[in-house]
Amino acid sequence: MSPVVDADRAEPFDDREAYTAALDEIRSAAAAYYNGADLVMDDATYDALLARVVATETARPDWKADDSPSGLVAAGVGIVGDVVHSEPMLSLDNVFGEEELRRWAARLDRLLGRPAAGYTVEPKIDGLAIAARYVAGRLVQVATRGDGRAGEDVTAQARRAVGLPEQLAEPVTMEIRGEIFMTDADFARANELRTSHGEPPFAHPRSAAAGTLRAQDRAYDAPLSFLAYAVHGLDAATTGLDGDGAALPHSALMAYVERLGVATTAGSPAGMRRCTTLDEVLAAVAELSARRGELGFGIDGAVIKADHPADRELAGSGTRAPRWGIAYKFPADTRTTTLLRIEVQVGRTGVITPVAVLAPVQVGGVTVTSATLHNFDDLVRRNVRVGDTVFVRRAGDVIPEVTGAKLDERPADSTPYEPPVTCPRCGGEIDRSQKRWRCVQGRACGARESLAYYAARDSMDIEGLGSKIIDLLVGAGLVTDPGDLYALEPSALVTLDRLGEVSARKLVANIQASKTRPLSRVLTGLGVRMTGRSMSRRLARHFGTMEALLAASVADLQQVEGIGPERAVTIAAELVELTPVIEKLAAHGVNMTEPGVVGAASATGGDDADVPTSTALPLRRPDGTPMTVVVTGSVPGLTRTEGNEAVERLGGRSSGSVSKRTDLVVVGEGAGSKAEKAEALGVPVLSAERFADLLAAHTAGDAATVAEILASLAGDPEPAAG
Repeated sequence: MSPVVDADRAEPFDDREAYTAALDEIRSAAAAYYNGADLVMDDATYDALLARVVATETARPDWKADDSPSGLVAAGVGIVGDVVHSEPMLSLDNVFGEEELRRWAARLDRLLGRPAAGYTVEPKIDGLAIAARYVAGRLVQVATRGDGRAGEDVTAQARRAVGLPEQLAEPVTMEIRGEIFMTDADFARANELRTSHGEPPFAHPRSAAAGTLRAQDRAYDAPLSFLAYAVHGLDAATTGLDGDGAALPHSALMAYVERLGVATTAGSPAGMRRCTTLDEVLAAVAELSARRGELGFGIDGAVIKADHPADRELAGSGTRAPRWGIAYKFPADTRTTTLLRIEVQVGRTGVITPVAVLAPVQVGGVTVTSATLHNFDDLVRRNVRVGDTVFVRRAGDVIPEVTGAKLDERPADSTPYEPPVTCPRCGGEIDRSQKRWRCVQGRACGARESLAYYAARDSMDIEGLGSKIIDLLVGAGLVTDPGDLYALEPSALVTLDRLGEVSARKLVANIQASKTRPLSRVLTGLGVRMTGRSMSRRLARHFGTMEALLAASVADLQQVEGIGPERAVTIAAELVELTPVIEKLAAHGVNMTEPGVVGAASATGGDDADVPTSTALPLRRPDGTPMTVVVTGSVPGLTRTEGNEAVERLGGRSSGSVSKRTDLVVVGEGAGSKAEKAEALGVPVLSAERFADLLAAHTAGDAATVAEILASLAGDPEPAAG
């Protein structure tokens, strides 16, 4: 993420508060980008926001903050380590079209007092910039960019990157700079390894590469790749390529480095083009843009550099970026894949939407298997059919959409899509008066399914509210969503078939009793798309209250483990759609807080005194992070779901697989191979009975018993039950 060079066309902020808020947004997005978290803002949004900041600072220089990200490498948020760079590792400024590129080239010519002697065009790889030091041909140290002046030492992890050899072909001393990243194949393999160890898949190749480069003591080694784009500290006489010791062009230096065994952008499928004129540069950029989907790794632009060292020296560099180089950013990534089928989804409000089911394809670093077709009129306009090779992009680099089909590759036997005549869910009539078709029954269309899910044992666990009773309630018009349940009175229920006065009173009592369920159960019952029981618990533990969750931005949601850009957008949209139901539930007194989360009670006016703080949670490591706990077999008095919930109530993170990184395995009756694997790996084991004791003691505030059980874990593991 680099600031826009020319903000002439950007609109300045009208007030200082908006400008300051934009700075905070930029720093937050840059921190996630450079430090390896999931992306919280797509490049286009980031670049546009930063352009407005630059425009504002130009128009109102008195507003400019001393630490404005517009003038800092990595927006001033890179993780700074102890390794000082031999020369500053600068960023590149951006251009977004031919006109801006020509203006940059004209400025370069003015600085030189003549036309540049030549240019190189290389891929802009979406990875982590590193500096690798070689002494006498051996790799001795690798550091990240950091703040441009100093970075972290990541030598141990970087040694595994393909393309960064341990030993060069010649005993040369120099520093290589380039990008550590994941190819499409690397990313697929990394996610196979990650999910097989019970962890959520990586959301994006860049964050996957960043996390892998900094990972310590993982149970698996995810693959990494490296491509060099610069060399420092190597004089021409050392290479033997220039007898008089004159400095070599960048293109010649990179060719030499490749002969030493280092992978370079020039030797990659993207290649490096040597250009004499700007028209040749533009042609090379266009060619690279057209081939970006065929390279096997993600790029988001092209890098144009002055090739001759004399031109670079004359042009010089600013505090953040060199004047002799520029990044030409590409528009949103578009790939092709096969449209397998078209499905129809019916939303909670009865909206009927066509969805494309696709053969898996990497788009912008994310594996896409389905994409929106917006509405049925739009489907006709885009002219796509099952079996077509279709173009897929991520709108705003987030939401996948099908933009059209390659008509020249359409199968001869293809037929146009026939939209549904009746509602696919309930068989009722469809209102086609608007672009977005809707079932005439509206929310009542999906009431049976949503109510059954809400009342299920793993959700709100409302005993007696089975499918037959739900059918009666919906059929009588008494209930259309979960909020309506809490307004039911026995007098209304006794008018229904199969419900006498005693049964009616009991059902109402059970419904009212469910009000005390934790927030995680409420979220599970609401059936938020792209979440389940585990993700609902993570959301509840992270935000503590429904109020905080509803106020969360897409960026805030991505701070929760396992939530990347696409999932965050979906969850945010679902919560907006569910807000009327949530407000109805809250008005009826349904609990909207998660026990054991600091501030959860106070956020809704409750009493914090009885809520355990995170520092008192027994399944926390000394640094406050959650222990990874696997529950295998049955725990007395708890279902499997309740066992996992108990782990999280005690401050831990439940997992389904045992590895070297597991902190504790709870073993109950019926446990299988997980107990044996824990013993083989030396992972502490706690019997299910003692785990139940730990939960009871923590709930009762019995600190002595909690301490006793925790102390036993420091000694010999307990024998497996059963």
